Amino acid sequence: MITVEQGEQLRAWFAERLPVDVYESLVSVTADREEITVVGTVAATESVGEFRERTRDRRIEVAREAEELYRRKVAWGVRTGGETTLFTHLAVPVMTRLRQSERQVLDTLVAGGVARSRADALAWCVRLVGRNTEAWLADLRGSLAEVHRVRAQGPDVSGEPDTAPSDPE
Repeated sequence: MITVEQGEQLRAWFAERLPVDVYESLVSVTADREEITVVGTVAATESVGEFRERTRDRRIEVAREAEELYRRKVAWGVRTGGETTLFTHLAVPVMTRLRQSERQVLDTLVAGGVARSRADALAWCVRLVGRNTEAWLADLRGSLAEVHRVRAQGPDVSGEPDTAPSDPE
């Protein structure tokens, strides 16, 4: 997870490098350990396919520079109306250990046709929790940003001896 300040710096970096005719406006730039996702709005008259074709070379150029600098893949998306469409984004495997009762939840989703596999069922659960707890997750992310800020202002624990003058008394 990146800090709010790092997120703002990342957004500024992309805003500086994206040619003005790629997006009508830059909606969001988000990142995790593996991927940076850039989303912007396109003209109402342009389809996602037209956008992808028209901007491919420029997006590839910016993505290569970002991938070298940030050591993460770059994914792209567009927002048209109220809908966001992502493309060229990663599906990253995540290893977890689940108890039987948790596995049974996933197996029920598979048996009920909600998901094709345990992996799909787990992704479905994560999306459901994210959708239904958006405000709580936003508060938690804000709290983590505050923890990072306070930690950065903390004392130097490098092991260097304190060189402050001693009290004469």
